[in-house]
Amino acid sequence: MKPARLFADYGMVFVLALLCALFSALTFSDQSPTGEAAATQVAKLLRQELSSPARVLIATRDQPDDVAYASALQRLLSGSGSGAQSVSVVRGEPKDAREALQQLAAKGERLDAIACTQATGAWLVFSNLQTDFPSLGGPRIVTPRSYRWPNFLKSENLLNITNQIAVIAIVAIGVSMVIITGGIDLSVGSLLALSSVLTARLIRDYAGGVSASPTAMILSSLAGIVLCGAIGAFSGVMITRFGIPPFIVTLAMMLVGSGLAYILAKGQSIYQIPESFVWLGRGADFLSIPNAVLLMAFLYGLAHLLMSRMKLGRHLYAVGGNSEAARLSGVPVRRVLLFAYVASASLAGLGGVIMASQLKSGSPTYGGMYELYVIAAVVVGGTSLAGGEGRMFGTLAGAFTIAVIQNGMNLTNVESYTQKVVLGLVILGAVLVDKTRTNR
Repeated sequence: MKPARLFADYGMVFVLALLCALFSALTFSDQSPTGEAAATQVAKLLRQELSSPARVLIATRDQPDDVAYASALQRLLSGSGSGAQSVSVVRGEPKDAREALQQLAAKGERLDAIACTQATGAWLVFSNLQTDFPSLGGPRIVTPRSYRWPNFLKSENLLNITNQIAVIAIVAIGVSMVIITGGIDLSVGSLLALSSVLTARLIRDYAGGVSASPTAMILSSLAGIVLCGAIGAFSGVMITRFGIPPFIVTLAMMLVGSGLAYILAKGQSIYQIPESFVWLGRGADFLSIPNAVLLMAFLYGLAHLLMSRMKLGRHLYAVGGNSEAARLSGVPVRRVLLFAYVASASLAGLGGVIMASQLKSGSPTYGGMYELYVIAAVVVGGTSLAGGEGRMFGTLAGAFTIAVIQNGMNLTNVESYTQKVVLGLVILGAVLVDKTRTNR
């Protein structure tokens, strides 16, 4: 492919890669292994540096990563051929470590090493052991060795980015179809809130609340999606049958959807839903990848097939390119437009279900400003506001670009007000590029 064509098709991927490289360079810092990885490293250091048998005290904080570290290290030290014996495990604060040391000193026991994390190794109680506890024999403090790595590229941060952008990316699929047809949909944020509220209320009032069955939760979720789809169909009819501009129709539906959400929720959050409901939004059953991210990838695969391999996709592009020419060519313009708005609203409803699952509640305040973030993702991804041009892969890249910018600015301690300025300039720049390309 020619460089110009390659950049036109995949330019946003290059921009996304550059942003990732930039924030990786800006967030380089000293890292310390945690959990089982840290335990494996410390166990190896103890075998190398101490004579056998060695007596070791494990000191950690009472936090999940530290607890996992202590359990793994205790298992490794008590295994055959380890050359060390774990005297005891201290979980808590410096005062707990001091009490453990005092008890060992009172019993006259010798201590060869104290296995710590990076945090507990800096406790002052361990700073002068030979003076404070001479009977212990001057134990060594052993901590995991630090290494240099970008905070941006830490696995938990990358998973956090993908999980946070999943809802916006899913809703952006439908909005991409609408914009490709030359329209706009401003109602998706309010429909997202409406879907979350209706789903949560049906679970609370009609499905058994916190004891609701999986089938009842699925039916309640489908009800929220169907209601949003019906509102999208109404918008499509207003646009196709009565010729009302999409901007006006979807603006009206934005207000209607928000009002209905507040009415159904009575202005409050609905949280009386089962713990198992969070499976869709927070669960991670495959390779620790969040289920919402897997669903997003699946939907983008379907959307790509629709837009690139199916007749309906070609019709969407044709309507956006020139609706009159498409009509004269036999394209059912009204049905194509109706499909686009129903799809957009239904995916907004699905986004509301996912958000309700992530937050384990439904609220009329969900989805605030989401219509702007979604449209920004679509435009940044290269979809033309003039219609007839755009790629689903570009939309996904645009959604991740916005997420990476926000996450990178958070990691580099950019204040929230400045973040809004930067995001606004990014959107403006994307529209300027689109306008320049269209004029050429």
